[in-house]
Amino acid sequence: MFGTFLKLGLTSFGGPVAHLGYFREELVVRRRWIGEAGYADLVALCQFLPGPASSQVGFAMGLLRGGALGGLAAWAAFTLPSAIILALFAMGLGTVQGPLGAGALHGLKVVAVAIVAQAVWGMARSLCPDLPRAGIAVAAGVLAFLVAGAFGQVGAIALGALAGLVLCRGGAEAPGSGAEGFGVSRRAGVAALVAFGVLLLGLPLLAQASSGLAVFDSFYRAGALVFGGGHVVLPLLEAEVVRPGWVRQEDFLAGYGAAQAVPGPLFTFAAYLGALIGGWGGAALGLVAVFLPGLLLVVGALPFWAGLRARPGARAALRGANAAVVGLLAAALAGPVWQGAVLGWEDVALAAVGFVLLVWARVPSWGVVALSAAGGAVLAVV
Repeated sequence: MFGTFLKLGLTSFGGPVAHLGYFREELVVRRRWIGEAGYADLVALCQFLPGPASSQVGFAMGLLRGGALGGLAAWAAFTLPSAIILALFAMGLGTVQGPLGAGALHGLKVVAVAIVAQAVWGMARSLCPDLPRAGIAVAAGVLAFLVAGAFGQVGAIALGALAGLVLCRGGAEAPGSGAEGFGVSRRAGVAALVAFGVLLLGLPLLAQASSGLAVFDSFYRAGALVFGGGHVVLPLLEAEVVRPGWVRQEDFLAGYGAAQAVPGPLFTFAAYLGALIGGWGGAALGLVAVFLPGLLLVVGALPFWAGLRARPGARAALRGANAAVVGLLAAALAGPVWQGAVLGWEDVALAAVGFVLLVWARVPSWGVVALSAAGGAVLAVV
């Protein structure tokens, strides 16, 4: 299990949608560990839940094939390559000297503008295809832009889900399950859901006890609220680590740009931030904290998924929450991402080129990151 997912962790570029394609080829077509119906059902569950969808799918496949140890092996192998690379990058930031190095780092900040803009563009087309969901996205974006911090972001998602209950009913029925439960008992599912809730509510009360608990609480809360894809972790983590002063805005954006150039899940950006805060210990703490809520939710939901997905109200609330996520990401683009990266017309042009390459030329994200870093270095010396 570890070897299979280590191969995927070293080669899976392109974001969560691409990761799911790699998984299907390796696990469904090549190894035949699960059928098409079961895999589709698992993907639907992980897209329904908050958290990193591709990592959750890999973790669930590990559970299916090897129990709890198999799940942990699959998660660790898929996650560690990019986490180690990003932690090393964080620890080497202080050694970057001279105009070329500073320009390359600025190019990484600018490419974050292009990548977040691409995410907003693509998510808006798929998650806001009608007027009600477009309206939810706009309202959520305004709320998140006006109300700074986690409160505005959580409120936007919650209100989006409530609006979805009213405005987003109807649509195609969910297909039948192909692998109900994945071997997880109802007792284990309930225990995981209880643990998720206790940590979400209890960690803020304990955060004052030590700096380590405060960091764990911030990363755990960010991981617990990510609907709609890995890019949504950007505004949540920005609120948790930049505004308290743990990480500088420019270092945050440089790391986010670098995270696009490595394989594996985007959530490993937490290892970069944790390394800036507390070295290797901070990297491990941030990494575990940001992934833990999503993994607990997978274990908690697997035994009950077939019944839950058949409820029209649950699907309607999810449509509303996903639309709100588009607005949340757009607010982040208009706020900290743009303001922290774009300093002049040269940066606007560099970001625009990156956006065109991503959306229309279909250049891989790691290639656009490399070009943007090179462009930033060139601009710094001309």
